[in-house]
Amino acid sequence: MATHFEKQLEELHVQMITMGSLCEKVISLSVQAVLQKNEKVVSQVFETDHEIDKKEREIENLCMSLLLHYHPVAGDLRQISAALKMVSDMERIGDQAADIADLSVFIDRKAVMIPQAIADMAEQAVKMVTDSVDAFVKADLGLCRKVIADDDIVDDAFNEVKEGLARAIYGGSLDAKTGLDLLMTAKYFERIGDHAVNIAEWVEYSITGHHGGELS
Repeated sequence: MATHFEKQLEELHVQMITMGSLCEKVISLSVQAVLQKNEKVVSQVFETDHEIDKKEREIENLCMSLLLHYHPVAGDLRQISAALKMVSDMERIGDQAADIADLSVFIDRKAVMIPQAIADMAEQAVKMVTDSVDAFVKADLGLCRKVIADDDIVDDAFNEVKEGLARAIYGGSLDAKTGLDLLMTAKYFERIGDHAVNIAEWVEYSITGHHGGELS
């Protein structure tokens, strides 16, 4: 029969999966906001971001209760510590998705075509977040490493976006303000990829006791 501590650890796992699902939802909605230019979707991004903020507080309270009442050690302590770090990155993903939704409104008013490289970045960022959450759910070390490696794809796409926007601005086919909004949109997707890497590294830590590329 499971102890109360084991039940609370299981509850932590469930809550983390729920927050991960919200992160997948908010970034997918932010992609729709940019590519489909839908104001209803923009409002859904903000609503989901608020849900993520609330879930972060609930998980932090649960983690602190586990630490204060049970003084966990070894693998249990790593799992709780990693959860505290992961929810911080998940919360930032929600914030940056909201920033992307904000920018989508201004970009929509300019009626500009979204560069394909930004669409590619968005797709890859969604995949990285999904894979980092799956790595946590399945305790999959190989998937953690894949997320970390995939960050190079997003970084390369961001550099392509920068160069393309610079050419468009210098060539006179894009005004500087809109170019900056598009660049910031790409930057937020790049940062979401970074947060997915952070999550994967903390999952790796919870499994192995080593963080990041220490084993590579």
